[in-house]
Amino acid sequence: MASLPGARLLPGVPVPPGVRSLPGVMEEAALRARGYGRIAGVDEAGRGPLAGPVVAAAVVLPETWLWGSGPPVLVNDSKQMSAAQRERAWAVITAQAQCAAAAASVEQIDGLGIAEATRWAMRRAIELLPTPPDALLVDWVDLSATGLPCRSMAHGDAISLSIAAASIVAKVTRDRLMLEMDAACPGYGFAGHKGYGTPRHVEALRALGPCPAHRRSFAPVRDALLSPRML
Repeated sequence: MASLPGARLLPGVPVPPGVRSLPGVMEEAALRARGYGRIAGVDEAGRGPLAGPVVAAAVVLPETWLWGSGPPVLVNDSKQMSAAQRERAWAVITAQAQCAAAAASVEQIDGLGIAEATRWAMRRAIELLPTPPDALLVDWVDLSATGLPCRSMAHGDAISLSIAAASIVAKVTRDRLMLEMDAACPGYGFAGHKGYGTPRHVEALRALGPCPAHRRSFAPVRDALLSPRML
């Protein structure tokens, strides 16, 4: 079982075929060596879709996951996991870690822009943690404006166990919101593509026009507003 140095998994936890490495705890260990004990991993889901909110999550993992035997379930970059694997991991993470999630609405995305809406959701998720963290590990986004020590890194969900856990919480939370939107706005297929710009989604958008869940600041949605319906 190949893994990055510092990765922790309990014996017997299945690793999908073809997975070469798993998120480790080297970044967490570096912060711990500097005296930080409550390290929150932060990530988002939903920057790219044409519809729905962007959801951020903050997760402070248990000490045993970081410095002991590791998580009792597969924790990986959420994009590398199946929906069933993410659901299993979400159940364990939310039961054993300190977690919070926050969603920036379509109105916020259109008003602030996707980058600033993402930062808002991340800051809000951090604020909602039961106990404030003293350092952050973040996927891509710079959150140094929070005033907390912050390490932002590319592909952090593939490097840091804490960020990977946050990516799972954010992804599962957003997917569930998109299932609700599918019931509220039928015909677009939100339950399947989760708002991403798939051919089926774009075809429905052109035929039906945008619904309240669509991000009007995104070009394909703007174009659909200006184009005649394809009936």
